[in-house]
Amino acid sequence: MEARAAVAASQQSGYFHAYAVVGLLAVIGVLFVASAFGANQLLRPYAPTQEKLLAYECGVDPVGEGWAQTQIRYYVYAFLYVIFAVDAIYLFPWATVFAKPGYGAGTLIEMFVFIGFLAVGLLYAWKKGVLEWT
Repeated sequence: MEARAAVAASQQSGYFHAYAVVGLLAVIGVLFVASAFGANQLLRPYAPTQEKLLAYECGVDPVGEGWAQTQIRYYVYAFLYVIFAVDAIYLFPWATVFAKPGYGAGTLIEMFVFIGFLAVGLLYAWKKGVLEWT
């Protein structure tokens, strides 16, 4: 009876011990980053001048305001690119699994569903006129 209690206690402490290790590593990481920022603050030279406070534009003195309007279509194109890049990342492992025996039809159907979701998103963007470059 006592042996079972000792085994149960050791298993419970092992479970929480793993979380303690992760927590300790997180605290060490935060302290490391905080000490690096603190050392940077203490050791850096500090001599602000009017030229250093200007916005840098490839060596040319800035002219006009610092605010410029950017069209949303650039962000939409970037977002669509990221979506299809992630799609490509998922297609390569799928192709290797699909070649293994026993993964044929189910894997093929799952990938068609995945590509279908992406196609619906692309169709939505096309219908909204996002892909029109005017």
